[in-house]
Amino acid sequence: MKKMIPLTKWPQFHTWPSAAALRYYVFNGEFNGFDKVFKRVGRRILIDEEAFFAWVEDRNASN
Repeated sequence: MKKMIPLTKWPQFHTWPSAAALRYYVFNGEFNGFDKVFKRVGRRILIDEEAFFAWVEDRNASN
């Protein structure tokens, strides 16, 4: 089962990135590929933890 972390609770599990940075990634998700990492449930934004770290690795590999 995937671990989905509410964006506002992310800092309780990980020190990086900040909630503000995550909001930026979500807002620009269509352009930076982050749209594959989060799901919206009503107003709540859930971050797929595994997909997030895969996204980070993908961005590092392309640089």
